[in-house]
Amino acid sequence: MADPILYGPAYSTYVRAVRLALEEKGVPYRLEEVDILSDAHTLPEHVARHPFAKVPAFEHDGFKLYETRAITRYVDGAFDGPDLQPADARGRARMDQIISIIDAYAYAPIIGQIVIQRLVVPLQGGASDEAAIEGAVPMAQTCVDAIEGLLSDDLYMTGDSISLADLHVIPVFDYCRQTPEGEKLLANAPKLGRWWAAVGERESVAKTAPSLG
Repeated sequence: MADPILYGPAYSTYVRAVRLALEEKGVPYRLEEVDILSDAHTLPEHVARHPFAKVPAFEHDGFKLYETRAITRYVDGAFDGPDLQPADARGRARMDQIISIIDAYAYAPIIGQIVIQRLVVPLQGGASDEAAIEGAVPMAQTCVDAIEGLLSDDLYMTGDSISLADLHVIPVFDYCRQTPEGEKLLANAPKLGRWWAAVGERESVAKTAPSLG
């Protein structure tokens, strides 16, 4: 059986979520870089993999897939290794809820505005749009507060073992905390702080740590 192929840049939050799942399952894979900052995702060969010109795209033994949630669930179901989804209905529902918060509400303000403007734009020689950052902070705070409110005293987001919810949040949280705004957002989120102390020690997190420089 051939190793899976993951298409997208290592610095992408969604690509990293899939890489985290593969690492946690112990699955060898190949990462084919598709640099979205240079518009490589719009080239015909990538659009053939992902008709919406997004990342990641995924292939395993001829089975082609896109959309991060679909890919991570496939990885969990198709390969041996620890289960990455809770066994009980409430745990799975909480997992899906947290993933949905990231996708529907948190990604746009935290990554699309704060992180892009504060970290990426300066690397490209531009000046951060302070108004865009300021405008994104209220929704980002709402998202941080919402996830903080869903966490219990368990080590991970849905219980005592890591799940796809953790793997979906890690890439966003990791970038967020590298910005001044992120530091402020997370200052009053002790459960998220405790959670990061746990997940930040995992080998999968270290192996997939991105570099924007």
